[in-house]
Amino acid sequence: MAMISYSTIVVALLASFTICSVSANFQRDVEITWGDGRGQITNNGDLLTLSLDKASGSGFQSKNEYLFGKIDMQIKLVAGNSAGTVTAYYLKSPGSTWDEIDFEFLGNLSGDPYTLHTNVFTQGKGDREQQFKLWFDPTSDFHTYSILWNPQRIIFSVDGTPIREFKNMESQGTLFPKNQPMRMYSSLWNAEEWATRGGLVKTDWSKAPFTASYRGFNEEACVVINGQSSCPNVSGQGSSGSWLSQELDSTGQEQMRWVQKNYMIYSYCTDAKRFPQGLPRECLAA
Repeated sequence: MAMISYSTIVVALLASFTICSVSANFQRDVEITWGDGRGQITNNGDLLTLSLDKASGSGFQSKNEYLFGKIDMQIKLVAGNSAGTVTAYYLKSPGSTWDEIDFEFLGNLSGDPYTLHTNVFTQGKGDREQQFKLWFDPTSDFHTYSILWNPQRIIFSVDGTPIREFKNMESQGTLFPKNQPMRMYSSLWNAEEWATRGGLVKTDWSKAPFTASYRGFNEEACVVINGQSSCPNVSGQGSSGSWLSQELDSTGQEQMRWVQKNYMIYSYCTDAKRFPQGLPRECLAA
């Protein structure tokens, strides 16, 4: 029998494990799904803008759907008086028992900071909100917002700094999104009934149109086509590939603690009034 070298086995294993890693071209990678012309792709596919006026907002979605991935997007948010507006950037599966991983940027009056709202839904169940103020002006330049989603955890990052980690704690009865492929979506829309100070501050339509800009979309992901994943060997325990097994090292943990100490303004895990029967299990284990 011929001997099979270790390197041959490694090459064979890597060949069976294909991760899609694609840098931005909006013309190729996304489709504008609503807004009647308020969403525009320019600069040969390098730049996408969404706008909002009193008649309508706008939105787009990825052409690919993913079952695990690391998704990066550079966004420059609505400048000036953005009160009442919401810029949403998220992963979501279809159906009534959907999974979802959210960034939502809630606008504010000129000079007042945005609220960055995060949430995780599994099988249609959410209520896992954490909110932050940012440590920079997100309207003056582009900043990178990342979702890392693998079988063990979800990590929300801003400019490479982790701000939130949601771990897979199914063994303790906490739902975790791991079975439903999701697309990336983004939209700019009017939410003046609740977005700014609980709806006390309304949208100033004299400032319209409001515009958010996007570039640098990067998807490093297991792409699902016709029900088949490009990463067929992924299991609940993860696999090779940096982001598929990535966790926060000590530096990442320290960075996240710094953000949460200085810039977190709400966490469901500290809202005992909201959960009179006891905080969710994942909060108690954190």
